[in-house]
Amino acid sequence: MTDEHPSPAATRCGTVAIIGRPNAGKSTLLNAILGLKLSIVTDKPQTTRKRVLGIHTTDAAQIIFVDTPGVIQPRYKLQRSMMGFVDETMSEADVICVVVDAVKAIKRGSIRDPMVERRFAEGKIPAILVLNKMDAVGVKIGVLPLLAEAQASGIYKKAIAIAAQENTYVTDLVDMLTELAPEGEFLYEPDQLSTLPERFFVAELIREAIFEQFREEVPYATDVEVREFKEREEGKWYVLADIVVERDTQKAIIIGAKGSALKQIGETARAAIEQHLNHKVYLELYVKVKQGWRDDKNQLNNLGY
Repeated sequence: MTDEHPSPAATRCGTVAIIGRPNAGKSTLLNAILGLKLSIVTDKPQTTRKRVLGIHTTDAAQIIFVDTPGVIQPRYKLQRSMMGFVDETMSEADVICVVVDAVKAIKRGSIRDPMVERRFAEGKIPAILVLNKMDAVGVKIGVLPLLAEAQASGIYKKAIAIAAQENTYVTDLVDMLTELAPEGEFLYEPDQLSTLPERFFVAELIREAIFEQFREEVPYATDVEVREFKEREEGKWYVLADIVVERDTQKAIIIGAKGSALKQIGETARAAIEQHLNHKVYLELYVKVKQGWRDDKNQLNNLGY
């Protein structure tokens, strides 16, 4: 005798580590998958410094995506901590999503990248190669040999070409990743998008404004610490944050003539924060010098690295 009402298909729930070189489009991909801006994006490499977690939930699956810093050869303790975030994320992942800049891969004639691959090639975690930026002129035909190379490499379960910025084939990628995720119950409520506190995103949006406004070394020598975040019942919410720099000369640049540069940072960041929180905020910024913080273990710990 057979059951006339078969049990529903089991749900899937898994963690996907998004890894790759700086500027490959990892953060853009996370934002495209979620359909909103969760991870900050600039045209500068190494914008992402910590792990950014985003939750994508459908009726059948819940995938926890973790955006990670771009893989580099570290020069500072800060960068070593960033690479520690990458390795820790991969060790906890069910699937690894390796994002490669298709334009750069075509120029060098290969998808292979020892610095990235050595972090996962010997493990048992399934990996998908994602050739990003296929919307660039002349890339579409050029990606075909690279996809074949990935399939033949023995280290990738699957390979796909996408354009994260244009949201092209992103849904297909999510379907691929979902197929590799293990069966399991959802870990989070269906409408939850992240486990990170609002303080984290506020700090990131201030840092994004700094990266967009300044060039050369200044953005990389700065960090942001939110000291107060008050959600008031009436009126604007209150945010007090320190912009941390390494030297007095950098402090002078961040502040600018008669405070003009700091004012611009505040205006740009406040608009982004209000859009993220969907609430008006009063943003107060200060600039503090912490000598050599990028190479100081105690100061890095205090800043969450």
